[in-house]
Amino acid sequence: MASIKFATWNINSVRLRIEQVGKLLQEQNIDVLCLQETKCPNDAFPEKALHKFGYEHIAKHGQKGYHGVAIISRIPLEDVKMRVFCEKDDTRHISATIAGTDGLRIHNFYVPAGGDEPNPEINEKFAHKLQFLEEMISWYKGHKDKKNNKLILVGDLNIAPLEEDVWSHKKLLKVISHTPVEVDLFEKFMSSHSWIDVMREFVPSTEKLYTWWSYRSKDWRVSNKGRRLDHVLTSPALAGKTTSMTVYSDARSWERPSDHAPVIFDVDIS
Repeated sequence: MASIKFATWNINSVRLRIEQVGKLLQEQNIDVLCLQETKCPNDAFPEKALHKFGYEHIAKHGQKGYHGVAIISRIPLEDVKMRVFCEKDDTRHISATIAGTDGLRIHNFYVPAGGDEPNPEINEKFAHKLQFLEEMISWYKGHKDKKNNKLILVGDLNIAPLEEDVWSHKKLLKVISHTPVEVDLFEKFMSSHSWIDVMREFVPSTEKLYTWWSYRSKDWRVSNKGRRLDHVLTSPALAGKTTSMTVYSDARSWERPSDHAPVIFDVDIS
């Protein structure tokens, strides 16, 4: 096993889109898939369907109707853990070590979207998002042995941090996901463990890069008013180990699609 093919995808209901999940897994030959917004309690997770697709190892952290994250793998998963943020167990994090990789650990996040009004004093959802990010910063700052930790962090982080991560920097400065306070917290988070922005290693920061297109836009490819809300980060110990990355935008055109596209990437573990 010289490399592992990963994918991260906000699926927006795993039961509703289990066939799309299977299509991605099989057509793209994915080894490990991280899902967000599964919207599914653990006891109702469609494990039998995934077993038929050839994926025996499933770690999930879900609840009814909202949020939820999962890791689906052909490779055994070890030491599965879930962390609660903001003293609110709303199923937004799960992590696991990939067996046979000398400790490679993946963290899967679904950061709160934050609602519509970018004022934490009048919008509890935005206040929750900011607190969640602060706790992420504090947690990873406290990680020991940062030079040797082999960590991958993926998920729908609900922030488009760079100007070219949104279709219009000026028009979205007051829109949640691209506000200055969120971008500032994202930068602090990136510094908390010296995270590497893998996607921008393959697509320069001067070029547009999106993973999400609103359902409101019928012809989303033509209008292309997207945002990069989904991210792939690695710790310094994995610098240079990601050998490919693609936003699989074709999935956004599948029948009953998620509004997010999967991000697929290969990691050299030799």
